[in-house]
Amino acid sequence: MIPAPADRGLFIALEGGDGVGKSTQRDLLGRWLEDQGFEVVLTREPGGTELGRYLREALLHGGHVDPRTEALLFATDRAHHVHSVVRPALDRGAMVVTDRYLDSSVAYQGAARELGVTEVRDLSLWATEGLLPDLTVLLDLDPAAASQRRAGTPDRLERESAEFHERVREVFLQLAAADPGRYLVLDAAGDQDTIHHAVTVRLRPLLEAR
Repeated sequence: MIPAPADRGLFIALEGGDGVGKSTQRDLLGRWLEDQGFEVVLTREPGGTELGRYLREALLHGGHVDPRTEALLFATDRAHHVHSVVRPALDRGAMVVTDRYLDSSVAYQGAARELGVTEVRDLSLWATEGLLPDLTVLLDLDPAAASQRRAGTPDRLERESAEFHERVREVFLQLAAADPGRYLVLDAAGDQDTIHHAVTVRLRPLLEAR
């Protein structure tokens, strides 16, 4: 990977299973970064662009999609998202905070859908020209507890079996353990303000380095 220039913004991803509080922490972090004087771009996958919103509806609320098509559509969304939103924001020095990034594809499609962790990760790296977050915050929670938090009608992925979601959690934790310098793993059962504080503590040295 080519080192990011010192004046480039920071790219932060929030990962974890459904119902762990990623959107809440994204919004809290966005407000905190704005208070520090930074331009902030809050986004999500899928759905961070107009095209992404169409893909999100098809992927999460449409009819049956076979696993390979699902993986390719997520990669399509990611390629467009990075090209049109993430990289331009980073290049102008903004802080980009996304609710999900490529680790979600690795965990859901690569592992739980059994398409191959390496294959799915390589697909996303190709789609994004190798862009990885400066920090990935993994919000970890037992899937049974996470399911109790979800409101509304569950989407296609949320309706998958308990075993499916256990496998997703397991692979998220494996990814974090393999690269601790780039991950922060937090217990999502904790108080949201405590979680937010832990994120800001980890992020401060990265901001100072910029």
